[in-house]
Amino acid sequence: MTIKSVAICVYIVLIYWISLHFPIMHTLFFPTLGAFSLLFISKPFKKEEVGRIALGAVTASLVGSICMYFSTGVLSILLNTVAVIWLIRKFRWNAPPILAVSFIPFFTQPATVWITPLSVTVSLIGLLLFLYAADRLERKFGATPRFIQRCTDQESPERAAM
Repeated sequence: MTIKSVAICVYIVLIYWISLHFPIMHTLFFPTLGAFSLLFISKPFKKEEVGRIALGAVTASLVGSICMYFSTGVLSILLNTVAVIWLIRKFRWNAPPILAVSFIPFFTQPATVWITPLSVTVSLIGLLLFLYAADRLERKFGATPRFIQRCTDQESPERAAM
């Protein structure tokens, strides 16, 4: 397991814990955060592209919040979906989780229109900071932490007997 993978696990657990213990921060945790985490480590992105994807997610959450604010019905979801797909294609945001983020307000139904975009912004900034720190650690110490290398390098007694 790489340092980035460990950082993602720690970050998701931290955000979940915060969202459980501080009711005002309930919307910081959303399942799509895991999808963004894996997307950001699955292939090398330029900093600009990661920033564009994060901006796309925040924009999509704002579109979803505005649509949900005016109506919680089916037409609002349709308008949200069409608008976000158009934005994804227009700005070439190659990240499917962006559409999923736009649906968050329809599930959480926050009291104010700005809660979801703010939560998505804070969560993604935190994720990017964690991944940046993990990247720095990987560059300094290697992709796999030493304690994990030691465990996998040593043969187990069962394998030695074979």
